[in-house]
Amino acid sequence: MAYRTVHPADAHSGVPGAPAALFPAAAGAPVAPSQGPQLGDEVVVVLLADVSPAWRLWGWWRIMRGGQSFRGVPGLRFAKALGSGFDGGFGVRPSRSRQGVFAVFDSEAAADGFITQSPTLAAFRTRTSELCVAKLRAWSSRGAWSGQTLHPSAPAPGTAAGGEPVAALTRASIHPRRALAFWRRALPAEAGLADAPGCLLAVGLGEAPLMRQATFSVWKNVAAMDAYARSGAHLEAIRASYREGYFSETMFARFVPVAVQGRWLGTVYGAVCGN
Repeated sequence: MAYRTVHPADAHSGVPGAPAALFPAAAGAPVAPSQGPQLGDEVVVVLLADVSPAWRLWGWWRIMRGGQSFRGVPGLRFAKALGSGFDGGFGVRPSRSRQGVFAVFDSEAAADGFITQSPTLAAFRTRTSELCVAKLRAWSSRGAWSGQTLHPSAPAPGTAAGGEPVAALTRASIHPRRALAFWRRALPAEAGLADAPGCLLAVGLGEAPLMRQATFSVWKNVAAMDAYARSGAHLEAIRASYREGYFSETMFARFVPVAVQGRWLGTVYGAVCGN
């Protein structure tokens, strides 16, 4: 299935939980993948999957293999295979079936090829009960992930309350001696994320249990994202992380979604990706 962003005037109605700007093309009207990069080079793909019971060992094996699962993918610069919290949420209890992929491509054409043609995506489509794929361009990023940095390729969106959807990734490697202090603050900070005003999607991800954690979220607009980030337990957790030195490595990135399509936690975003 090809992906594109549809403007509000073209959007279908009645799809729960999905903003108009994230709807796909009309059914029966396939859209060709993008032909080469636009705005810049780098494109990020985030995949969220709920692996069917018969394929749970396959899913865990992919996580254990990590980046080796993606060797030979054309245009792929960096990839992480990730687990998730229970029911796709946040906390120390892992999910037996929900997992994610974070992949960075050197062009939009390479990202489209991965989404529409790769054996990896074909395998996920036939082995999952839910699958959601987000194609993103970063507009700001600081820090690194395993020494790899992002190179923003999109202009910063407007900050008005009626602006376009945005996405955010926060990830960190936690100092072992600071893990208990981190989780004491992290759990209250993340507890209300999925229900925060303007939050369209939120998931807890992890590269390694307890010590290498990430949060991915999609928001109605910049104003909604900033309102959550600068309030309550989340703001206090951010301040404490700097004050007490919780992390050995961090990445904080914000994205403009090119497309978000599929199903996650029962909510449909655009068209279902092969399920």
